[in-house]
Amino acid sequence: MHSSLIGKVEKANRYAREPDRITVDGLSLTFRGDNDTHRVTLDAGTWHCTCHFFESWGSCVHLLTLQKIFGVMLPEEAQVSIFTAQPAVPA
Repeated sequence: MHSSLIGKVEKANRYAREPDRITVDGLSLTFRGDNDTHRVTLDAGTWHCTCHFFESWGSCVHLLTLQKIFGVMLPEEAQVSIFTAQPAVPA
């Protein structure tokens, strides 16, 4: 392997151990749950999921999972807890 590439790999490994260097500003993904497949998005710190629980509560297990995976890489406003979510008020 070329010596300059070795340095790049070492640097990438160091960066990977320091996830606080990264901020996820937006993403769009497909989440295959136990019962259905859902579309999850994060845009400007605001989550959205196509599951029924999210429709009622504004949070869900899919978001909680992604928050655990991305951790400190998420902006503060995207680190909402499923336990502090409030049910939607019927119109």
